[in-house]
Amino acid sequence: MEPTDLALLILRLWLGIVIIAHGLNHGRRLDGTTSWFASLGWQRARMQAILSAVVEVAIGVGLIVGLLTTFAAAGLIATMFVAYLSNHRPNGFFIFRKGEGYEYVATIAFASLALAMLGAGDVSVDAAFGIDGLAGWTGLAIGVGGFIVGALQVAAFWRPGRAKI
Repeated sequence: MEPTDLALLILRLWLGIVIIAHGLNHGRRLDGTTSWFASLGWQRARMQAILSAVVEVAIGVGLIVGLLTTFAAAGLIATMFVAYLSNHRPNGFFIFRKGEGYEYVATIAFASLALAMLGAGDVSVDAAFGIDGLAGWTGLAIGVGGFIVGALQVAAFWRPGRAKI
């Protein structure tokens, strides 16, 4: 195994574990997640909470096994951008600030963008099935698409001060 492939595997595993943990936490505490999303101003907060749990687990599994890695990374970018816009942005950069700043979600998003550009590496389902050709400039475009999808979700469903469960 080449060092780059090992580095990509490590990055995929860690990002996958982190987002699966988030998804499982959102699903395990669905009522609390729904209430929290509503308090942030999310319309259809229950639907958002369910989708958050399901999508985060799916993204994590995709990253861990290296399946459609560029799209999984774009999904993680979208998720982190939504968190940035709707929750972390007004709190400043540092995570230790009241309300949690955006350094964490930005770091996850940009690590995911790098992963989208680099691809899964040789230790992945993508490589095994020869579907790892989405890296490079195509991966960058797909990764940037994650930011756009996140912004569209915020535009469609986030209404601070007017939440509906």
